[in-house]
Amino acid sequence: MFDWEDLHYFSVFAERKSLSAAARVLSVDHATVARRIAALERALALKLVDRRPRAYNLTIDGEQIAALGQRMTEDAFAVMRLAKAGQQTLAGEVSISIAPSIAAWFVVPYLGRLRAQYPAIHIHLIAETRMASLPHGEADVIVRLGRPTDDGLVARKIATLPFSFYATADYLATVAADDYTFIAFDESLDSSAQYQWLYARAAGRPIVFRSNNIDIQRIAAAAGVGVVVLPHFLAAQSDLQRLDDAEMLREVWLAVHHDLRHTPVVRAVLDFLSGCFSETVN
Repeated sequence: MFDWEDLHYFSVFAERKSLSAAARVLSVDHATVARRIAALERALALKLVDRRPRAYNLTIDGEQIAALGQRMTEDAFAVMRLAKAGQQTLAGEVSISIAPSIAAWFVVPYLGRLRAQYPAIHIHLIAETRMASLPHGEADVIVRLGRPTDDGLVARKIATLPFSFYATADYLATVAADDYTFIAFDESLDSSAQYQWLYARAAGRPIVFRSNNIDIQRIAAAAGVGVVVLPHFLAAQSDLQRLDDAEMLREVWLAVHHDLRHTPVVRAVLDFLSGCFSETVN
């Protein structure tokens, strides 16, 4: 009999298409993912991947096993959600996936209030920029810019955040507009609305600094590296100046899997999160 955990690792790899991407999801190193795949192959006596210098590609058998593994994984997460949904006490751990800067500004300062009201509720806050998968059990609740589109989610808008272009006063005074350089996210968030907006504004002018952390981008802009797109709340923490009146509005959405939407402990956390934004933004 094969190890079910090996099949889980292989399923995540098959979904994410690379060892490194699977490793990030599973919070392990890529060598661990490779080792788990090899163990599954030995147990099944079946070649699941073609190993090439720069990539692992699924074999035909691997694609079939991955499809079966994906269905089994989804069923396993459904069992876990139903078990959690059946708990009617205001106690237990709730995991929240949320962007680091939004968590630091809008949520963490108010956690004491949640602890005072519900001392038996424990929070696992996952500060990350990627969109966690609720159907795959990566979190119980997500807070994100833009409406989540995964099947089976219940989502609602809880706030609107304005973004603008910023740089230091010295940079704006000494650098001609045609010579502006820009600061952006790395490839992981190239498709986000605010960075498509930045690319349009850059209009071919160079992006000289990239980071997957928006707080680091803000610090780079404050050091005179170039122009950055920031939400107003984050720019206010530095002596940065807006380039002009141009503004983009991004909606903040709160989402939970429909299996958990009426679970008391999750419901309490959803109400808490909504209140954080209502008090701070609206």
